[in-house]
Amino acid sequence: MKAYLGRKGDVAVYFTNPAGLAKDLEEFTRQGDDIYIADIALDEKTYKQVLEILEKRGSEGKVVYIDHHPLPEDFRQPGNVEFIHDTCCSASELVFKYVEKHLDPDYSRIGLYGAIADYIDETPWVRDQLARWDKRFVYYEAGVLVQGLEHAGRQYDFKREVLNALSSNTLPSSIGDLASRAVKQSMLDEDLRLSVKRTVYNKGVVSIVENPPGSVGRAANYARIYGGGLIGLAFETRGRMLVMSLRSDKVDLNKLIRRISRELDIQGGGHPFAAGARVSIEVFDKFVEKINSSYREYLRA
Repeated sequence: MKAYLGRKGDVAVYFTNPAGLAKDLEEFTRQGDDIYIADIALDEKTYKQVLEILEKRGSEGKVVYIDHHPLPEDFRQPGNVEFIHDTCCSASELVFKYVEKHLDPDYSRIGLYGAIADYIDETPWVRDQLARWDKRFVYYEAGVLVQGLEHAGRQYDFKREVLNALSSNTLPSSIGDLASRAVKQSMLDEDLRLSVKRTVYNKGVVSIVENPPGSVGRAANYARIYGGGLIGLAFETRGRMLVMSLRSDKVDLNKLIRRISRELDIQGGGHPFAAGARVSIEVFDKFVEKINSSYREYLRA
């Protein structure tokens, strides 16, 4: 998207998340701006506010929203917004298809990096595009990109440097110290795996890890594996808030978490197999109880 838009002038890039999207739109955008949003789920509690802002911005500028997360049950197509949505594939694939006619076909490998990073690398488009490249080469570069960015954490200036380089179709392995960061991250991930194996505990069908030394998403997956629960949950504590990831191969987490968010004061949602949530410390025990009392309704065939 940056490569496509950058031909028309300067492009400001912001990293956001479902819970913070409404606030960021209010703070960083103005009437008349062209706004492109990719791979940000619509949060159950704030999405109506987000769509209201986007409809307003879309009355004077171009607004494009590209996403692949399941939508809220009562979602209605917003006016003044080009809303591109499909759960078929990664947001990376959807974005590439949106801009591909304006770019060199070699940019397809950037779309592939994103699909691989999102574990959605078996779609017809991915198979067709991989046939144009050496598969091992693409997977190596995707691994360097994912691991290096994971190591960067919240270093958003560094992430912008990586994004700018990718918009010129530069290989991830040749961008700054991304490759060395990736090696360091792999070592940290092994420490994370062993830590989860030692500390995971169960509450009903939920296997829980608290404040893991690394990615809560990966920790949640390891919690599911080593704890043996239907759902793996890992969280990090930020003040009075627990920011968490959940993983399951048997429970539709998106529907389960969205339902609970309508009953408790939490924010959450995501994919059927991978979701996120923000839960206050005071509500956490009730949240886990709700999961245990409700999960049977969301078991996937």
